[in-house]
Amino acid sequence: MRKWVKKMLIGFGVLLIIILAVNFGVNFWLRTQLPNYIKDNTNYKVSYKKLDVDLGTGNILATGITVNGKDPQNNEVIGLQGTIDTLKISRFGIFDAIFNKQISSSDVLLGSPNLNVILAKPIDKKTEKKKNPVSFENIRIHNGSITIFKHTKQKFLSVQKLDLFVENLQMAEESVKNKLPVVFDRYEIKGKNLFFRPNNMYALTINTINTSNGQVSVENFKVTSLLTFNEFKRFYPKKRKLFEFAAQKMNFKDIVLKNNIISLSDANFQNPVLTISNTGVLSKKEKKELNFELNLENVKFTNGTVEINKPDGSKLVSGRNIHASLSHLQLSKESSEQVIPINYKDFTFSGKDVYFSDGQNVTAESIALNSKSGEIRNLSVSPGSSITATTAVTLKSNHIAFNINKFEFIDRKLNLDIKDVLVENANGSIKAGDSKPNKKPDPGGIHSVIVRKLSLKNSNVIYDKGSQPLAFNDLNAVVNMIEIGPKNNNQGFDVKVKDYFLTTKNFSYKTKFYLMSVGLLKLNKNKIQVNNFAMKPLVSRAQFIKMIPVERDLYDLKAGNITAEGNWDLFSNNKSINASNVLIQSADANIFRSKIPEDDPKIKPLYSKLLRSIKIPMYINNLDLKNSILVYEEDTPQSAGPGKLTFGNFNMNVKNLNSAKTKGKPTRVDIKINCSFMNLAPLSVNWNFDVANQNDVFTIAGRAANLPASGINPFIRPYLHVTATSGTIQEMLFNFKGNPAGLNGTFNLKHKDLKIAVLNKNNQEKKGILTAVANLLLKSDSGSLPEAVDVEGVERDPTKSFFNLFWKGIEQGLKKTLIGRNVDKTEKKVKNAVSSVKEMKQSVKEIKQEIKKPAKNKDNTTPQEEKKEKKGFLKNVFKKKDKPETA
Repeated sequence: MRKWVKKMLIGFGVLLIIILAVNFGVNFWLRTQLPNYIKDNTNYKVSYKKLDVDLGTGNILATGITVNGKDPQNNEVIGLQGTIDTLKISRFGIFDAIFNKQISSSDVLLGSPNLNVILAKPIDKKTEKKKNPVSFENIRIHNGSITIFKHTKQKFLSVQKLDLFVENLQMAEESVKNKLPVVFDRYEIKGKNLFFRPNNMYALTINTINTSNGQVSVENFKVTSLLTFNEFKRFYPKKRKLFEFAAQKMNFKDIVLKNNIISLSDANFQNPVLTISNTGVLSKKEKKELNFELNLENVKFTNGTVEINKPDGSKLVSGRNIHASLSHLQLSKESSEQVIPINYKDFTFSGKDVYFSDGQNVTAESIALNSKSGEIRNLSVSPGSSITATTAVTLKSNHIAFNINKFEFIDRKLNLDIKDVLVENANGSIKAGDSKPNKKPDPGGIHSVIVRKLSLKNSNVIYDKGSQPLAFNDLNAVVNMIEIGPKNNNQGFDVKVKDYFLTTKNFSYKTKFYLMSVGLLKLNKNKIQVNNFAMKPLVSRAQFIKMIPVERDLYDLKAGNITAEGNWDLFSNNKSINASNVLIQSADANIFRSKIPEDDPKIKPLYSKLLRSIKIPMYINNLDLKNSILVYEEDTPQSAGPGKLTFGNFNMNVKNLNSAKTKGKPTRVDIKINCSFMNLAPLSVNWNFDVANQNDVFTIAGRAANLPASGINPFIRPYLHVTATSGTIQEMLFNFKGNPAGLNGTFNLKHKDLKIAVLNKNNQEKKGILTAVANLLLKSDSGSLPEAVDVEGVERDPTKSFFNLFWKGIEQGLKKTLIGRNVDKTEKKVKNAVSSVKEMKQSVKEIKQEIKKPAKNKDNTTPQEEKKEKKGFLKNVFKKKDKPETA
């Protein structure tokens, strides 16, 4: 037993001596021959002052190391050049170094290294990949200065005064265009003047970087453009944006670089400044600039500044004092293809002096947003310099707030669900463009937009289109369930509104000729209330006549109260009006028409056709006009002032007012009118027509009673130069049927002691002879039971209104009643009488001239001779007058 132990101890001793000898020999060989061996068998030249190697552990300690590549022009392998004060290597792979020409180690410590590293040229993927000649599992660097270049000798990464610990470091073999240059599992880092250039457009710089307990602190972080904006557009004509970013301080922790992904959490950027310049390129096939993925668990921006510029250099978006936070932010190639180029779970945003300009200049004193709500203070909108024919908005609001249920993009289309929107104290104007858009708006970017409640409070807004401003004062409105989406054919938008309520005071609408105003307007989907409606002319009658090319009515309207009940849809594509009752009270209407302008040559459709031409389904079950006044005035070039018709205490009821487009609803319109004609006699009218009847037939019947004949003088005197001196229209009945071609029917007039006077052009002096002739032809009494006369063959002038045709029917009935059924023969007699009167007037003129002769001539004519001439002349005149009457 003792012999065996002795032999074993001797064997161990011999083995230890051998190991020591080999170790001494290897150390001696490494000190003297390793540099030559490395030079002969690798691509590097290495020298050192001191080298200790422990073959048992593979640990190496070297000092005063200098390393260089044998062939600096060889870009097939990683190039190394520089010095290392101290190198400690644990578990060095001597076998791999000798036989596989690969340097590998589990742990490496570099003391005060000053190295330049040139990355190998990217390997063609079609060929077999070469192994990296340098592989370190864990690396520590103290007070290092390292610069990494691409194989083109372009600076790629550099850092000074670097203290670094990296666990499981791996350096990329493939192109740095598609891979991160290094990846690792865990790190500690401290350094200055870090530089990183991922491509030819941008460079990343950091003044200082430091880690403590996994927290990284970075000062003066910058992403700088290496090109001017003009150079960027010239060298990269297909790219759309040029970025610049800077942050005074940036903190984050738990950074991980793996599989071309950069991950970190709790990033905080202090005083960041972001600048983006747009080139205006619209290419959809542009390759994205990012070649790695960025995952940020939580990100905060404190006191930031943003500026986004248009292609011409002017501002598109800007803001200051911006504070933002995002959770689970992801920036990748996939996300950059989306409308919003980042993915996130939640965010908050606030900023001041936020500005946006794209046709309209929009500024906000402050904005606060998050993924569920938003608030804007002191918003101002004004027209931009580029606005031409588009809508221009000049508006201010001191408060806007909203809450969001859902905000997302589906297949690059917006899907937005807003819970509510509040707009307070909006004041300003909206001016519509003069030109119409060439095509309907493209809804391609919208999947669905829903606003469940929109509230507008205490606002004053003017909508101006074609210099016709529509003013809403003290406007308050609530709109519920607004739905906006593309139409089925993608031609424009489909808008639906479930319910709304609107009130406004001192509402006004200004046109070329009128100012329409309302004291109070209340409107919802089922009721309308209008108080103190007025439609006042902005020009005088004389000005109006000069301004119109053809004859046209001038209105002066007032109404104390207008109400309507029912339901109507005024916003969607399927617009409709269905009212159960409309009431207009205390209306005062004055209608003036001058015959001085030329006639309007346009064909005037009857009311049934006008209603039928309304494009939307419209049905009003009952319309009442109560306690109103209607005045119609008309003048002609020959009239001395306008003729005037007055209808006092005017009450009208209309049943089934419609456009013949509502299924299941009656289409016959029945109109009943009761009023006081000329404020002297009751007048009742029944009028009906069927809107659905394409023949546009109608009937109109009525009765007037106990009208003093002098009551119609205000209408007939100014331009007919006739006045009724006595008599009474005891009863007038008419019953007409007609169509667009004309009318016929019956007329009955009961009158008594009817006398008229024919006046001169100044409506002052009575023409005695013409008055006598007219009264001779006029039937002054109808008797107690007058017969009705037939009104027939009354032709309609299609360029005249319905009431012109109606008046022609009344006119024919009056002629047949007052002059006789043989109207044509009587009219000839009247013409002959008028002709005789004209001859008589000429004779009177001659007499006056004869009377004046003695005063002008110095002849010997005596007054007696003058009398004889005058007497004889009058005798001849009356003879002339007698001839036509006996003919």
